[in-house]
Amino acid sequence: MTTTPAPATEPTTRPASHRVSQSVFDGSRLRVVLLVDVNDGAQQEFLETYDQLRSHVESVPGHISEQLCQSIENPSQWLITSEWESAPPFLDWVSSEEHVRAVRPLHRCVRDTRSLRFHVVREIGHPAEGAAPAGAGLQSVARIGDGVIRHALTFTVRPGSEDKVAGILADYASPEAEVNGTTRLLRTSLFLHGNRVVRAIEVRGDLLAALQHVAQQPEVRALEEAINPYLEQDRDLADPESARVFYTRAALPAVHHVTAGREDERAERHAFAYPARPECGMRLARLLAQRDEAAADDPRSPVLCSTIFQRDDIVVRLVDVRGDLAAADPAVSLGLPDAAAAGELTTLLEDRAGTGDLAEALANARMALVTDRRAPDA
Repeated sequence: MTTTPAPATEPTTRPASHRVSQSVFDGSRLRVVLLVDVNDGAQQEFLETYDQLRSHVESVPGHISEQLCQSIENPSQWLITSEWESAPPFLDWVSSEEHVRAVRPLHRCVRDTRSLRFHVVREIGHPAEGAAPAGAGLQSVARIGDGVIRHALTFTVRPGSEDKVAGILADYASPEAEVNGTTRLLRTSLFLHGNRVVRAIEVRGDLLAALQHVAQQPEVRALEEAINPYLEQDRDLADPESARVFYTRAALPAVHHVTAGREDERAERHAFAYPARPECGMRLARLLAQRDEAAADDPRSPVLCSTIFQRDDIVVRLVDVRGDLAAADPAVSLGLPDAAAAGELTTLLEDRAGTGDLAEALANARMALVTDRRAPDA
C-alpha cells in the first residue's frame, strides 16, 4: 500500500525537546545565505546567470523571497539571501538534479561560493499587508548544541565490487585530525548497505574547511583514486566541475540529531538504511526523528544518540547504542517503540523493505560497518 506523502512544509506540533540540538522538522522559516566571489571581468555574466537561476527558484514550492547584494568594499563579493517557508522544501530543491543543472553556469564565473543556512528565531520589522502575523514561522527555542557538525556523503559502487571497495575503505591511513586552530576532525564512520557506501563525519569548527583539508591529504587522494574504477557515477577529481557535481550529488545532510544525555564508553555505533518509497523520504525521516526524540526521554532505551541523514528517498539513521544490539528489542533498535509505529514505517518503505517481521526488518536495514575512526582525545 502506498500512502500520499505529507507536504514538505508540515511542521511538528510537539514542543521542542531540549535534547534535540539539530532538526529541520519544527516548521521554522529558513534563511539561506550564499557568499559568492565573482571572477574578475565576469560581473555581467554573473548577473545574467543569476537572473536565469532566479527564474527557476521563484517557482519552487516553499520559496518566499530573495535578494542579491553587492559588497560596498569589494565589488567582486556578492551575497545572495533567500527565505523559505521551512527547511524541507529548500533541501528538496538543493538536492535535486534540476538544481545541479541550474547552478552549473554560475560556477563558471565565480572563484568561490559558501552556503549558510539558518532558522529564523527573532525578527524586527513591520509585516506588509496580508503577510503572516509577527512571530509566525519562528523557531520556538534556541537549540543548544555540542559544537559538533555532522555530515555524510553517499555513493554507489558497481555490484560485485562491494568486498573490494570495503577492503580499500578499511585500509587507509587516517588524515591529520587538526585542520587549523579552530577546526578539528573528530570521527569518521564508513558503512555499506548493498552497493551503497555512507561516510559519516563529525567535525568541531568549520565543516567546509575540514572537507577541503581532508580532500587535500595525500592518503585520502590515494584512497579516492583507488575506488574510482568501482564507482557507478564516473568522476574526475582533477576537474573542479566534475568533483563539484559528484560531491553535490553525494551530500547526505544531517536533518535531525538527538541525544539522551547519557554517556557510555562501551557504546557501539550502528547505521540503518531505510529506502523510502518515491517522495516519502522526508516524511520517513520525520517519523524516525519523532520516535528517537521519545526514546531519548526513556532511560530504558539503549539508544544514547541518533543522527538522521536524508536526501531524496535515501534515509540513513546513525545511532550509538548501549549494550548488544542483537539482544535489544528490534523495534527499539529500528527507532519504533510500538506496533503502530512499525505499521506506519512499512507504508513509507519500498516494497522490498517492508515486512511485518521486525527482526527481518532490522536485518534488512542494518548497514555493515567498514571502519569507525576517532581522532585522539575526541
